[in-house]
Amino acid sequence: MSSDALADYVVFVRTGDRKRAGTDANIRVILHGNTGLKTEKIHLHHVLKNDFECGQVDEFEIDNQRDVGTVEKIELWRDNFGLGSRWYCDYVIVKKKGQRSEFSFPIFRWIKADVHYMFRQNDTMLPQQDPMTEQRWKELKSKKKKYEVAQKISGGPAQIKNMPADEAFSFDYKWDIVKRKLQLIATSKIVMFTAGRWESIQHLRNVYTKEVFCEPHGCTRWSNDLCFAGQRVASMNHSCIELCTKIPDKFGVTEELLKPYLEGQSLQKILDSKRMFIVDHTILAGLPCRKGFHSCVPMALFYVNNNKQLIPVAIQLNQDKGTDNPVFFPNDPPNVWMKAKMWFNNADANVHQSLTHLGFTHLLMEGVTVVTHRNLSQSHPVFKLLSPHFLYLIAINSRGLELLVSKNGWVDKTMNIGQEGMFALIARGIKKWRMNVEGTLPEDLKQRGVLDTNVLPGYHFRNDALLLYGAINKYVKKYVDLYYDSVDKITGDWEIQSWGAELTKEREKGGCGLEGVPSHGKFSSKEDLYLTLTSIIYTCSVAHASTNFPQYDEYAYPPNYPALLNGEPPKDKRPVEETELVSMLPDKPTTLDMMTVTKILSSRGTNSLGDFEVQYIFEPEACKVVDEFRADLAEISKVIKQRNKERNPPYPYLDPDIVPNSISI
Repeated sequence: MSSDALADYVVFVRTGDRKRAGTDANIRVILHGNTGLKTEKIHLHHVLKNDFECGQVDEFEIDNQRDVGTVEKIELWRDNFGLGSRWYCDYVIVKKKGQRSEFSFPIFRWIKADVHYMFRQNDTMLPQQDPMTEQRWKELKSKKKKYEVAQKISGGPAQIKNMPADEAFSFDYKWDIVKRKLQLIATSKIVMFTAGRWESIQHLRNVYTKEVFCEPHGCTRWSNDLCFAGQRVASMNHSCIELCTKIPDKFGVTEELLKPYLEGQSLQKILDSKRMFIVDHTILAGLPCRKGFHSCVPMALFYVNNNKQLIPVAIQLNQDKGTDNPVFFPNDPPNVWMKAKMWFNNADANVHQSLTHLGFTHLLMEGVTVVTHRNLSQSHPVFKLLSPHFLYLIAINSRGLELLVSKNGWVDKTMNIGQEGMFALIARGIKKWRMNVEGTLPEDLKQRGVLDTNVLPGYHFRNDALLLYGAINKYVKKYVDLYYDSVDKITGDWEIQSWGAELTKEREKGGCGLEGVPSHGKFSSKEDLYLTLTSIIYTCSVAHASTNFPQYDEYAYPPNYPALLNGEPPKDKRPVEETELVSMLPDKPTTLDMMTVTKILSSRGTNSLGDFEVQYIFEPEACKVVDEFRADLAEISKVIKQRNKERNPPYPYLDPDIVPNSISI
């Protein structure tokens, strides 16, 4: 190609959609070709137009420039002009007029003044293959200063020390929980209640409206045993139920006591045929509670009857057998049995909010997000794979802990254990969590004896989640295989090795402290990466969605799933009147707090899984893998929608159309 040949170009520039991303500075670029030719300095600007605004794509026509052939890399920089000169650029796309091909340059960086950045086409490569190692190293060094690990909860998971400005929401109003609470109340036609207690169960039901605070599903099914059992397998605390192969000695039940519920079969036959299941919340033992409140440490047995329905058959509210710790059965007087179920669900709520929801999704993945930013360049293929699943995670955690789990915050008002008990429970749970067990769905189900879909019918969470886990795992394998075709590329990738080291490094020393990471973070095979990356993406999307979005339907009607109960767990089977059940419920202001916050938490704020808000991946082969992932999710969505036509009640929470990419609420 003659060095005198000319070409006309069109340059598209997208400014990031984040706080103060737009700029008034002068932006310049040089296009570099694969033949060694380059253009002159090109000033990207329009006369009388405000270019480079937040979230905006600007198009620039550049005529009569040197034809450099294939645009292999670009040189990009800005000056310090204007009051707002800072600039965050998402990407630059270059096209030659009259040609269909385009050259993509992912940026996803703050562009510092007077620094000439070089970006290669598609900007995706392992560190050992990157010719611009100095630029890459400097960027990581800068990010290590911004993203520091801290342990904010005593004995708890790794979190961000100080939230970088980059992580803040670009649209704060939507995430201001206090404002949204006031807006919800103002726009609803709810019967206002500011003080006092409920007069009756019916009095409470009357407060729900068709606008905003619609009647939660729990209103109509709270007293039903089938629905109580369904809360173990098709609701938000879905991963505590286990196959029961032997009745624990500490559980004060006998075959004679269970006989009325076993439909004429022996207990041993029921156990052998895998039809008995247990939930044992022993992890709650000795947990602190708010002053004047109590909690229990319950166990419950559930039986699959001849109609293939899961039903509760026994509840013991504390761990040790004794005359003051009776076992409650379905044939006890209705309100006695109901009281036991309410106290069981109060304890179950402690586990759900502290571990299944906050601890094992929000907080664990915050630490993973921090060390990913610290160790993987934006040019690293694994960074590009994971980034969509970290969107707003640090921001929502910072805001959530500040407003909901702070001293005298929402948890302190609406849960028996309060903040102190929640933090203590998180610290206990984190010690037990392992990536290759609790963080790996098939292994977790296997450990609990419920991986076989023929065991425990109606386990909608398992049946739907396995489809999504399989699709994510398939996606991860295809993507990893594109970049790691030999073990040497994994062991020689110092960024991925550094990342693995910080994932497993003790939290007290600035790491995530995760147990069960393959090869203890010294990744030596593609299988190590398959498991790790699948676990992270699954946790940020599917695991969080399944434990978050049912909250309004479960918590907003306190008798159904009471996070707060007054009084003490029963120590005998004396008669219980409805007035006593009502007196156990939270007062009117606390109920309103539960309704408003769970309504907010149950709303979706980001795109569906696979429909990434920010597309970091530009390489054609990798884009093909993403498209195949989306196609798989579309098929899964059809399957789950069909399943829900036959389910009563339906379980919509893991339809891929409903599952977001990240923990953003």
